[in-house]
Amino acid sequence: MSRVRSALVPLVALATASLGMVGCSAPVDQSTSATPSGSASASCTKASLTTHTAGKLTVGTDSPAYEPWFSDNDPSNGKGYESAVAYAIAEKLGYAKADVVWAVVPFNTAISPAAKSFDLDLNQVSISTERAKAVDFSSGYYDVRQAVITYQGSAIDGKTAIADLSAATLGAQVGTTSYQAIVDQVKPTKAAKVFDTNDLAVQALKNKQVDGIVVDVPTAFYMTAAQLDDGVIVGQLPATDTAEQFGAVLDKDSPLTSCVSQTVDALRADGTLEKLQSTWLAQAGAPELK
Repeated sequence: MSRVRSALVPLVALATASLGMVGCSAPVDQSTSATPSGSASASCTKASLTTHTAGKLTVGTDSPAYEPWFSDNDPSNGKGYESAVAYAIAEKLGYAKADVVWAVVPFNTAISPAAKSFDLDLNQVSISTERAKAVDFSSGYYDVRQAVITYQGSAIDGKTAIADLSAATLGAQVGTTSYQAIVDQVKPTKAAKVFDTNDLAVQALKNKQVDGIVVDVPTAFYMTAAQLDDGVIVGQLPATDTAEQFGAVLDKDSPLTSCVSQTVDALRADGTLEKLQSTWLAQAGAPELK
């Protein structure tokens, strides 16, 4: 996840051919979606929806908007997986591209209980029961796996088992499931390093202040291909019993939650999400850590 370089988009997209770990078939845990009662029967059309700005759909995301989720640090161009998903949701709800307004919303602000400046937020936010106490989530639009990346010749380069990482110094962005994966799955003997952004985590890796960092798999491919001259993917962490998914964030008890979830479900059913993943997300060559 970094500021986007448009010349690198083909590199990221070419890596989409072969990894089957990503898909949209896993059901979202409806207990974390926090869909308001009575909203399922509401008409999900532009004319009937009450939004932050009348006649517009305001979508939040962080700045910078990272590759491969966005392109050229410009969410409004429709390029990158989450930008494309946002416009696909908007279209199904009856909003033209010109009706979509983007708002800068830091990650931690999006998941806080504070009043929202957006209708929905797409920012690689994993659905969780804890977060659903403060916000609503749509159905999941992306199934997530976490990966460990490093640099060639590091202490963990070439390791194949989670146990081999126990003595490593690992880092991740604050407040993310990547950080939680270090704590819960790797369980290193040294405390994980926490960074405000993934750019800072990458810089720490370049400076060899950490042995590796943990990010979601598509971001791992981007970082090792575009941000690190000698970057390598050590491997992806095993799937957990509860499938991790990214979901759109909405205000707690938002009247839009049910409609957005229905729309995401429809995009999964008609193959749109799968097509967008194939276009924008790198999905090849990450070995499984045992």
